[in-house]
Amino acid sequence: MRIQFLGGTGTVTGSKYLLEHAGKRLLLDCGLFQGLKQLRLRNWDPLPIAPASIDAVLLTHAHMDHAGYVPRLVREGFKGPVFCTQATRDLCELLLPDSGRLQEEEADFANRHGHSKHKPAQPLYDEDDARAALKHFNPIAFDTAHSPWPGWTWRLQRAGHILGAGSARIAWDAGSILFSGDLGRSDDIVMRAPQVASPSDYVVIESTYGDRPHPDIDTLDAMAAVISQTAARGGVIVIPSFAIGRAQTLLYCIHLLKQARRIPDLPVYLNSPMACDATRIFRHHLDELRLDAAQCAALSAGVTFVNTIEESKRLNVLTNPAIIVSASGMATGGRVLHHIATYARNARNTILFAGFQAAATRGAAMVAGASSVKIHGEYVPIRAEVANLASLSAHADREQLLAWIADLPPPKRIFVTHGEPVAADALRLAIEERHGWPVTVPDYLETREL
Repeated sequence: MRIQFLGGTGTVTGSKYLLEHAGKRLLLDCGLFQGLKQLRLRNWDPLPIAPASIDAVLLTHAHMDHAGYVPRLVREGFKGPVFCTQATRDLCELLLPDSGRLQEEEADFANRHGHSKHKPAQPLYDEDDARAALKHFNPIAFDTAHSPWPGWTWRLQRAGHILGAGSARIAWDAGSILFSGDLGRSDDIVMRAPQVASPSDYVVIESTYGDRPHPDIDTLDAMAAVISQTAARGGVIVIPSFAIGRAQTLLYCIHLLKQARRIPDLPVYLNSPMACDATRIFRHHLDELRLDAAQCAALSAGVTFVNTIEESKRLNVLTNPAIIVSASGMATGGRVLHHIATYARNARNTILFAGFQAAATRGAAMVAGASSVKIHGEYVPIRAEVANLASLSAHADREQLLAWIADLPPPKRIFVTHGEPVAADALRLAIEERHGWPVTVPDYLETREL
C-alpha cells in the first residue's frame, strides 16, 4: 500500500490522502484548502494524478475541508463512487450546492465591483457542478465492512465530530491503516462520544488541538455572561457559526440558558438557509446524538429561520438586543460578513466566535484583537466586543486525542496530520514520550510505502 498526503499537512484544511494498492486508487477525503491565500491557491492547482484515474472516494464527514473539493474532482474527470455515511450524504446535499452557489456569487460580485485580479473572476466550481457530483454519492452504514475490490476492505466507525462523521479503517491483504478523521469530544453536549480506535498497523490522527486542552470553563456560564452583558448595554450579539454542527449546538445552548432563565428572552435569528435545513436533518439521525426527539425539537423552539436575502438585510437594522447566528464560523464568507460589517462598528454589540479560528481568517484576526478587517473590499473598524467560546469546539483536545489511541497495540507508525505545525509537532512529541511509538508529521505531497 502506498499513501500520498495531498492535503491536511501543516494546516487544518484540504484533507486528502491518496491510497494505492493492487491497481486501485482510493482518495480518503476530498477537502478544500481554506485560510491563507497560498493554501487557497492550491485548490486551483492540478492534482499530481489525473482525477479520472481515481477509482473511488471515501469521505470521513461533510465539512468543506474534508468534502468540499468533490465537485471540482468530478468536474476535472473523476467518474467513480463517493462512499460516505447517510448523514454525510444528507449534509453534503446542502453544503456542496451552497458552496458552488456562493462561489458563483463571489465571482459575480468581484467582477461587478472590480475586487479580483483575475479578469474575469471564476468559481472553482458552480452549483451545477455540485449537483452533478452528488450523483456519485453512495451511502454506507457505520460498523459495516465494505469490500469494493479484491484485497481491500474498509469500515467507518463513529467519530462524534458532526452528524455522519466517521473514522475510517482500511485493510488490505498485508496490513491496515486507521484514519481518525476529525474526532469529536467525549464530553460534547450534543454528539455522542467517538468510538474507541480499532487496532491497526498504521494510524493517521488529526491534531487540531494537539498542543493544548480545551479551556476548563463552563460553556453555558461563559455564553450567559456575554449575552447578558451585551443585552444590558442594548447591543446585538452576532455569532459566526459553521452551519453544520456548531449552529445546532449553539441553538441548544441558547435554549438551555433561556429555559433556566439565565439570559434575557431575546429574539434569536438563524440566518443561514443551510443551517436551517441542517437543523431539520438532525431529527432524522437521533442515534448519533445525546438528545432525544423532544430535545432535538427544542433546537428550533423560538428561533426565527431566515431564508431570503430580504429577511437577511432586515437583520442589519435591528434597534433592540437580539442574537444572530450566521455562517460562516471563521468569518471567511457567507451572510455573517454583512452582519459583522454592520454591528462590529458599535461598541454596544458583541461578535461572539465559537471555537477554533484557523490562521489568516477574519475570525483569527478579530479574536487576536485586530482593529479592522477587510470585508467586501472595505476595511471595517472593530469597535464591538469580540469574544471566543473556545470551549465550544467540536474537536477532541490534546488529552482526548491521546486517550483515543491509548489502548491500541503498538502500531508500526503514526502519522500526525490536520493541524497547524506547532499543534501537530506537539502531539507527535506527546505520543513519542508517552508510548515510544514511531511518529511522523508528513509534509505536503509526501509519499510513503506501508
